[in-house]
Amino acid sequence: MAHERYTRTNQKLYFAGLSLENWQRAEAQDSLSSPGLVQAERESSLFHLYGALLGLCHEIAGYYRLPGANATRVEFFLTRSPQDSAVSPELAELFELSEQSGSWVADLLAAYAALFEPPREPVKPKTDPRLPLITAVGMDEGVLPVSLEQVQGWRQQLKTLALRFRESLTEW
Repeated sequence: MAHERYTRTNQKLYFAGLSLENWQRAEAQDSLSSPGLVQAERESSLFHLYGALLGLCHEIAGYYRLPGANATRVEFFLTRSPQDSAVSPELAELFELSEQSGSWVADLLAAYAALFEPPREPVKPKTDPRLPLITAVGMDEGVLPVSLEQVQGWRQQLKTLALRFRESLTEW
């Protein structure tokens, strides 16, 4: 493998694609291990997509020879400080996407950060003593925070963005 920065981004996008395919197969299975496989492939997909986004940040920072071009977290590239007055247009666009609530970059970063959160006990509402003791139980507690289609969309948007950025970073 060449030692160019873009190769890492491509590799992580490829690995995310493999994880997404495995996730899709795991959802189609009807076995006892399916929920565990789905969760594992979901986490693997998010891990590789985060790595691909980090790789894209490395590409941009390397091209412009920005300080901190070897940072190990995407958040380092997407935080602005008063000294960052001459940030690249590509990183500025990524920053805007990360700050925009509901954008695919913000959602990807939030989903990746959620992987490191400890499990939480579901919040139980206070009960009124006048209510009956037997109540219906919802089955939606195991709903995944992100769907397969959503993560596939993030991967496609990241691929499109990387290709667009690479066209603008090419010297003529």
